[in-house]
Amino acid sequence: MRRNMPRRSKTSNRAIAAVAGLVLGAGGLITVNMYASADVSGNGNSTKSASQGQAQVLAAQAATISCPDVRAELTSVPSQARAQVDGELALLDKQVAEAYQRLRNSAQAIQRGSNFADNAVMGPLRDERVAIIDRIAIAIGRSGTGPQGLESLAACTLRASGNQTGTGRQGDSGQQGNSGQSGNGPVAADFVDITTVRPNVRNTRKSRGASRGTFTTQCGVNENKLHNSDNIIVAPGVGNGAHHTHDYVGNQDNDAFTSNEEFAAAGTSCRNQGDKSTYYWPVLRLQDGTQEFDAKKLGGGAEGNVGRILTASQVTLNFIGSPKGKVVAMPRFLRIITGDAKAFTNGAANANAAWSCTGFENRQLTDKYPVCPEGSSLVRTSKFQSCWDGQNIDSANHRSHVAFADPRTGRCPSGFKAIPQLVQRLVYDVDAPSLDDNGQSSPFYAVDGFPEQMHKPITDHGDFINVFDESLMNRMVRCINTGRKCR
Repeated sequence: MRRNMPRRSKTSNRAIAAVAGLVLGAGGLITVNMYASADVSGNGNSTKSASQGQAQVLAAQAATISCPDVRAELTSVPSQARAQVDGELALLDKQVAEAYQRLRNSAQAIQRGSNFADNAVMGPLRDERVAIIDRIAIAIGRSGTGPQGLESLAACTLRASGNQTGTGRQGDSGQQGNSGQSGNGPVAADFVDITTVRPNVRNTRKSRGASRGTFTTQCGVNENKLHNSDNIIVAPGVGNGAHHTHDYVGNQDNDAFTSNEEFAAAGTSCRNQGDKSTYYWPVLRLQDGTQEFDAKKLGGGAEGNVGRILTASQVTLNFIGSPKGKVVAMPRFLRIITGDAKAFTNGAANANAAWSCTGFENRQLTDKYPVCPEGSSLVRTSKFQSCWDGQNIDSANHRSHVAFADPRTGRCPSGFKAIPQLVQRLVYDVDAPSLDDNGQSSPFYAVDGFPEQMHKPITDHGDFINVFDESLMNRMVRCINTGRKCR
């Protein structure tokens, strides 16, 4: 199948096809704001953006850019404005990615002049964001009540990532020996020995009426090498909307331009042809210098995603029930995203990464990659939202139409219905990285991501579009509600 899929001409969302940019929002580690005493936004009384000392620290510690998440504030966008708004949001992400690259390429200039970062990077970025946010407000206002206060989201800040800039020799892959993917992560501090982690998994108590069955769909491990850097959910019609490469299983016609009708007509890698759903996630790469097909392309090496793409040895897709009662069928073409691709800068609200090792899955990590002992394999687990608002297959911020059940009681929010919960488990046979020599003898691995997210483990996420046919979805619901295990 398609390894590097050519961009096709499609009728849906053609108007915004030239705009590049987006994957999701919210969740993660908060880094130190190196401009704590500076007026980065230009609204305060400070006369300079940072001291010379701060600028030197930023240059030495691989600073990254943190911007307010505009999408999270757009809980209601009229359908007439949705295409333009999605395109403008994608353009915001493209600009942040480009600004981050300018920042990385300006380390020496930042050291020489304390105002350089603000004048050459942050100030222009702020001006670009003001223009785009204004266009978003106008587009929404044409069809409804325009949002208020979006202009306050224009200014971004510089933050030190904690990643020390590498000093090792740079090879052909663009990867430095001790600074991870093309110099922007991961680093040894992003890893922890799983055997030193205490068990931390707690299961929600199930009531007598719980739906205890499971339904497993088998869709392979992406043996077809179906990859692209689009994201049809959050950036429809936008090439390179994710700024990182995805693995796909299930539906085989999956790019930014695929319509629901094309999903329904496409082939599937799933064993049961009644499941044409699309399941996708950011690829995992080994930092071994391999030149992949996207080594010099946007979404790949041109945006810091380098190294050998690892194919999972196992992909398990289970749908489970509710601890409180019966589940109802998902609507066809329901879209769900779990986790947050921007969790490193957005905060932890939507972070849902879960890293572990076989034999240790009662110990789950969110903000660290695990170092697994010999004989144990790396595991990525994604639990998707299990409550649906009963009306919408998507929402303006791609989150509001679904929700997680309460972790203590298992109840859905008021007005929401329990649906089968997708639990996605990916297993990788990869050698433990060598932390004592910064991945020199055994290389680091890391998840693909937006360049400014520094390949942090907390940014892991998953995406799902339900394209089960009605009869198979109903079979799933009966299976789960009657406590059976079905494949």
